[in-house]
Amino acid sequence: MIKVFIVDDHKMVIEGFRLLLKDETGIEVVGHEFNAEAALDSISEATPNVILLDINMPGMNGIDACKQLMKMMPAVKIIAITMHKESSLIKMMLGNGAKGYVLKNAGKEELIEAIETVYKGKMYLDDISNEIVINTMTNSKKSSQYNTLFPKLSRREKEVLQLILDEHTTQEIADKLFISFGTVETHRRNMLIKTGTRNTAGLVRVALEYELHK
Repeated sequence: MIKVFIVDDHKMVIEGFRLLLKDETGIEVVGHEFNAEAALDSISEATPNVILLDINMPGMNGIDACKQLMKMMPAVKIIAITMHKESSLIKMMLGNGAKGYVLKNAGKEELIEAIETVYKGKMYLDDISNEIVINTMTNSKKSSQYNTLFPKLSRREKEVLQLILDEHTTQEIADKLFISFGTVETHRRNMLIKTGTRNTAGLVRVALEYELHK
């Protein structure tokens, strides 16, 4: 029996996965949590074989949670479940120990295939994620960042990020860079997506940890 634990901040997502797996022979959902912190506290009691882990959650994101879970339970298999198709997120999750990456719009057959594949110790990427990884590797062979796990920020995003780290407000950043308030917010939103963080505080923490502003 493959024991599955779900970590996602949306109740409908958890209920949807439970419904998809409800009648599947050989797979049992043994628990769920709505945030990473709660999962870290309770997941060891459920002793799952496979964890379906969302990336973008309030508080600790799935990238950091993946790293912590692998330290706690090195034998467990983690599948990232997300709507984000950013190549940097795929690489960061895999770099932190995830064995799979599947988009949330996956059907029942694909979800089951992913669970069974990683349970056997193999890697599983859905078709879209696999294509993104292949394209990224192909386009980066001559780059010094070929093996990096960090998201690639544009020059302007790095400028905005540095000013955020310097504690400037959105309007102050707009004035300093001679761009609009809305453009600053767009750059901020794009960086949240690339880093898998939910708010500015999370962005700052990840930026400092991985030195994304340099």
